[in-house]
Amino acid sequence: MAYDKFDVLTSTAYPLPTENVDTDQIIPARFLKATERKDFDINFFRDWRYNADGTPKAEFPLNKEIYAGSKILVGGRNFGSGSSREHAAWSVYDFGLRCVISSEFADIFKNNCLNVGVLPVQVSVEFADTLFAAIMADSKSEIKVDLPNQTVTLVATGESESFVINTYKKNNMLNGFDDIDYLKNIEGEINDFAETRPF
Repeated sequence: MAYDKFDVLTSTAYPLPTENVDTDQIIPARFLKATERKDFDINFFRDWRYNADGTPKAEFPLNKEIYAGSKILVGGRNFGSGSSREHAAWSVYDFGLRCVISSEFADIFKNNCLNVGVLPVQVSVEFADTLFAAIMADSKSEIKVDLPNQTVTLVATGESESFVINTYKKNNMLNGFDDIDYLKNIEGEINDFAETRPF
């Protein structure tokens, strides 16, 4: 499945400073029985976003109108820990987020995000704290994520950090490719190579 290309994203952000957010909170296990990819946006952080009667929890950041429409989530340390379910990354994308910033990610969650069109940006603890402080002081604070140059910048102050990303995954994000799209894109090269090989 192709995804929207990621180049430079400037957006406000949802702050979620809670540490050790695991994938069972991101998308609870009871929603993994679906046979098709739908409603993952509704059930993103389901138990943290809604009361037992289905009403939204007003205090939860993703429910606050002041952050509505943000394309970035700034999370606490060790974001995406727990089981390896790819559905967690699906729910991030389906909710409308294109980037998650944290000082530490669980490796499997990080790779799953890259496979489904979400850019995980790892920054220092100090810079993450700077972003949290800015967002909480002013919900309109914007963050600029520049994938080609691998930098993340707090727009208001110009404070910036670089981040690391695998070159293959970077190119896929820039082109809006998942792994299958990449192979289809180089199908001609694969066929040319195959013709040079003995049967």
